[in-house]
Amino acid sequence: MNIQHPKHYTAGEYEVIDIIHSICDSLPLTPFQGYLQGNIIKYLCRWKHKGGVEDLGKAKVYLNWLIGEGENENNK
Repeated sequence: MNIQHPKHYTAGEYEVIDIIHSICDSLPLTPFQGYLQGNIIKYLCRWKHKGGVEDLGKAKVYLNWLIGEGENENNK
C-alpha cells in the first residue's frame, strides 16, 4: 500500500496533507471541526484523480456535518 505521496493527493503543486495542515492550524476550530474540514478538503482535492463523483458526495456529507457544527455554535 502506497501511503507516502500517493498520486491522487499530489496531483497539484502542493500535497493535500500540507494544505490541510496549513488551513486547519490557522483557524480556531474544535478538534472535530478540524477533522471534518480536513476530510472536506481531502475529498475535494482528490475527486478527479481517485473517487470521482462519489468523493464529491463524501465531501458533501462532511460539509453538512460541519454546517451542523457551525449552527450549533451559533445557537449557544
